[in-house]
Amino acid sequence: MRFPLLPAIALAAMAASPALAQTVAPAAPAPILSADARLLPVLARNGMVSSQERRASAVGVDILRRGGNAVDAAVAVGFALAVTLPRAGNLGGGGFMLVHLAKTGETIAIDYRETAPAAASRDMFLGPDGKPDPAKSRDSGLSVGVPGTVRGLALAHEKYGSGKLTLAQLIEPAIRLAREGFDVEDDLADSLPGAVVKFTRHPASAAIFLKGGKPLAVGDRLVQADLAGTLEDIAKGGPDRFYTGRIAAAIADSVRAVGGVMTEADLAAYRAVIRAPVKGSYRGYDIASMPPPSSGGVHLVQILNILEGFDLTKLGAGSAASLHLMAEAMKPAYADRATFLGDPDRVKVPEKGLTSKKYAETLRLAISLDRARRADEIKAGNPLPYESDQTTHYSVVDAEGNAVANTYTLNFSYGMGMVAPGTGVLMNNEMDDFSAKAGAQNAYGLVGGDANSAHPGARPLSSMTPTILFRDGKPFLVTGSPGGSRIITTVLQVVVNVTDFGMNIAEAVAAPRIHHQWLPDALVIEQGLSPDTVKLLLDRGHRVQPGRTSGSANSIMVTKNGLEGASDPRQRGTAAVGY
Repeated sequence: MRFPLLPAIALAAMAASPALAQTVAPAAPAPILSADARLLPVLARNGMVSSQERRASAVGVDILRRGGNAVDAAVAVGFALAVTLPRAGNLGGGGFMLVHLAKTGETIAIDYRETAPAAASRDMFLGPDGKPDPAKSRDSGLSVGVPGTVRGLALAHEKYGSGKLTLAQLIEPAIRLAREGFDVEDDLADSLPGAVVKFTRHPASAAIFLKGGKPLAVGDRLVQADLAGTLEDIAKGGPDRFYTGRIAAAIADSVRAVGGVMTEADLAAYRAVIRAPVKGSYRGYDIASMPPPSSGGVHLVQILNILEGFDLTKLGAGSAASLHLMAEAMKPAYADRATFLGDPDRVKVPEKGLTSKKYAETLRLAISLDRARRADEIKAGNPLPYESDQTTHYSVVDAEGNAVANTYTLNFSYGMGMVAPGTGVLMNNEMDDFSAKAGAQNAYGLVGGDANSAHPGARPLSSMTPTILFRDGKPFLVTGSPGGSRIITTVLQVVVNVTDFGMNIAEAVAAPRIHHQWLPDALVIEQGLSPDTVKLLLDRGHRVQPGRTSGSANSIMVTKNGLEGASDPRQRGTAAVGY
């Protein structure tokens, strides 16, 4: 489909305050949005990229201008973010990509989640006392999963790219950014100070991100020559140059040097997997999202199924009544997550039952309109008769109606903080997403069960939720978010804000968010809810806990008049760019 009407280039980037978004664009077209809208999205006629970093968004739009499709642009953005957003964009991590092909109407899920090394074992993260040892699962070489990003991006290009641009052409902008460098600003300047302790443990990391023992600051230039060399190798020889040879040897050696068990054979054996997406429906829209080993799609659909039985529109956006119902619908989904979700290649996940509308009916009956349930009142249900902040998400739509929602991660900010010497590649600490012990909480407070225990070659459970909503068979909303355990609920609220409350995409992304994950038993709220609303939630029995901002839901909406994009105002430097 072609989009008539909208302006030549639109760029939405963060202003100096992370609480305010600024739109920069040429003369506006004829109005297509509500005249009284509080926030306005970016508009475009031919294609759009919304990501957490403006340079990477611009790279993606340039690929679209050169004839690439949404997949080509998404691959280029993925490699660029490894350079410009090093705390989450990556080569040394993994993630999930949802691809919709307009010509065939097909939607594909690409699973390039990290895997456990062959020497991994169920009890590898327990200390001598038999209790989980966070140092092992977060700060040692044992925390590093076999990275999947390079295989995943290369697979997407090979099978679903336009055929007009080579992989080398898609990587070239990232090579240039790494070799020439760029000035530190925005999110990079905000995040580097928090990683100093990590970097000082690893000389190769300190040499890149520190200067005189202090983090690079605003105005300093970040040059990543070793990373440029790694990207050049991949451009010349494809993904095999990353998973075998000098790069693989450097990665495996560095991981083992800090207590890990990864080998070159683990890297050589890694493969990305094409899976069928999780599908559902809500208020007349069709939903496609990520299947296990992500818990995101299953539980997004599960929560929406529960909420579909309530008239949220009548209750109103931001009302205590609507927020109460959303929180109560979140709780049983996270209880089920702890029990049933894991690597589908190793355990049977009751996906059909968990996403059944009949199962949702049974969960809905347990919800009171005026009383919050305590966590100990909620257990995992029985879906069988009805038979997944330091991450980053970006969305892409092209002129033909192809769409990509991609979420990938290193787990913690900058992952383990270790750069494999000579490669410039930051390594993940994704193994923390396995359950160290049944019933134990991970770094995000999520409780895990036996289904998500570490096992050779297994993929750890994730909350990443790249999602596409469809109207009449065509993409309507492309969204997703970082945020650890809050990813699912962030995406949920973007969907509800658009479908139930009629918000434009900028309003839907910026609206204050809540989160409840069953355990710990707390309703986490962002700033922006009125004191009156908070009091009403407290009166219902919610244990309200003010928290940090939640997610970065860089999203695109497809309307009859064109593309509307929104970058999340919760971080500096985010950008929706279109043409």
